[in-house]
Amino acid sequence: MGLFILRRVGMMIVTALCLTFIVFYMTNLYPNLEKLAKSQGNFRMSDEAVETYLGERGYLQPTPIKYAQWLGLMPGFVTEKDDGSIVGKCVRPGVAPEDTPRYCGILQGDWGFSTVSKAPVADVLGKRLANTGKLMFWVMVVMVPSALIIGVLAGMKEGSRTDRTLSTVSILSTATPEYVSGVIFIAMLASTRHGLGPWLNEMGIIEGKSLFKGSAKTAMDSANLQNFTLPVLTVALYGMGYIARMTRASMAEVMTAQYIRTARLKGVAFRNIVMKHALRNALIAPFTVIMLQFPWLLNGVVIVETLFSYSGFGWQLVNAAGNNDIEMLLAVSVVSVVVVLVTQLISDIGYVYLNPRIRIS
Repeated sequence: MGLFILRRVGMMIVTALCLTFIVFYMTNLYPNLEKLAKSQGNFRMSDEAVETYLGERGYLQPTPIKYAQWLGLMPGFVTEKDDGSIVGKCVRPGVAPEDTPRYCGILQGDWGFSTVSKAPVADVLGKRLANTGKLMFWVMVVMVPSALIIGVLAGMKEGSRTDRTLSTVSILSTATPEYVSGVIFIAMLASTRHGLGPWLNEMGIIEGKSLFKGSAKTAMDSANLQNFTLPVLTVALYGMGYIARMTRASMAEVMTAQYIRTARLKGVAFRNIVMKHALRNALIAPFTVIMLQFPWLLNGVVIVETLFSYSGFGWQLVNAAGNNDIEMLLAVSVVSVVVVLVTQLISDIGYVYLNPRIRIS
């Protein structure tokens, strides 16, 4: 098992280096650098001024050298301008030249400086990750148990009325995009003119005219039931159907296995068959699917974050790409790659533990 983990970790490191290098190369193409120079200086800058700006800040160095500096494997560049001022990768405002470190890359914990937020990338991205982490936690709390219960109940008796009903619900939830279900939730549960809110208010059941808030902006500081329910439900509903369908298919396959038939012929109670024999094997396939939800929740909820005015990781990714914030884009790519690879590793290890045949082999 230890050798398996070491091999997987080695493959993860190589994969991470390859993927981050590709992103680094794409973001450092000259048109992007030219746009960066003009956005930071003047959109009417001449070509010579752009060349000077980029050259002074090390952007015109060969890509492998810039990549090594960004990783922290090589000393950062240092340039003395015509006016005597010093610019460099590791130079920071308020830090004396003699106190400036030579190495300042990812390995040293220096993620760079955001040209849009005018703040260290680590500070900005840390807040966005915390916001999305809060959203991910509650989505998983709602989505995973609901999906597993629906899938198990549907797969216990394949072809029954319960199976058909729950399978239809699962398909509808997966087929409904987040921007559709989100708008429906806002119209039905957060509108002060339409939906359930005004009706329940007239009946005296609720005090306000809406059940929930249509914006989750305040949830970034203090999440509560009123401002965080709709985004959580929107994301959970979309992911729940896929997990439920996978669980249902796995459960239906296990229930037709020979050892299940033997247990039923021996008179074992149906409840004991499901709980003690079928459930563990039926959860092997859904476990992998559940682990794959983390990368999706990290990057794929940008529509929901935008719809409910929630500044999370996905929102930051779009904002960085739209404003050509190179350092932020690179940091986002590193986090995304690490999350995908780590969840895949956990998925593989969990699959080995859940499936004794894989572990023995």
